[in-house]
Amino acid sequence: MIYPIHVYGSPVLHKVSEPVTVFDDELAQLVEDMYETTVAAPGVGLAAPQIGLDKAMFVWVYNDEEHKGPERGVAINPTLLIKPIDTIEPDKYEDAEGCLSFPGYSFPIRRSQHAVLKAQDEKGQWYELEAYGWFARILQHEYDHLQGRVYVDRLQGKPAKRVAQIMKAEKWNVPGIEWMPGPGSPYEPEE
Repeated sequence: MIYPIHVYGSPVLHKVSEPVTVFDDELAQLVEDMYETTVAAPGVGLAAPQIGLDKAMFVWVYNDEEHKGPERGVAINPTLLIKPIDTIEPDKYEDAEGCLSFPGYSFPIRRSQHAVLKAQDEKGQWYELEAYGWFARILQHEYDHLQGRVYVDRLQGKPAKRVAQIMKAEKWNVPGIEWMPGPGSPYEPEE
């Protein structure tokens, strides 16, 4: 099942997510549905708040020849440790980030190049993994969603002003706006 994606104004995107306490077939199906939604969007990660669920969990679907981690995975009730972030300005190409909950736009944002994730899988088993580079960025982005932050909330100065202009023009700073991934989506990438 493909879920609709909630846009910036949705209240669930701006609160700390509740821990997952039940690990059952329903949760396993939700994880599969989140993978399917991520691919249909298309994206590289998706947090439960982005589909309107107040659950501390996210998935990633990421395949790159330099990627050393699992191509897909789920992080339930995660903690994320990162190395300090460099204070240099982000590169507008290398550090550009987008979000399914702020669709169609991207902004450069500085992230740590190394992260350690400790989380549970869909069966409740704890695991730990290290991530570097783009994969570390994905984990930080999705973890932010579970803390009630959309990446554009981290922007300052001119980029933050541009975000405010976009939200006003798109009318995204109100609850109830969502979009459906897949063919015919207003945010379907061009071929």
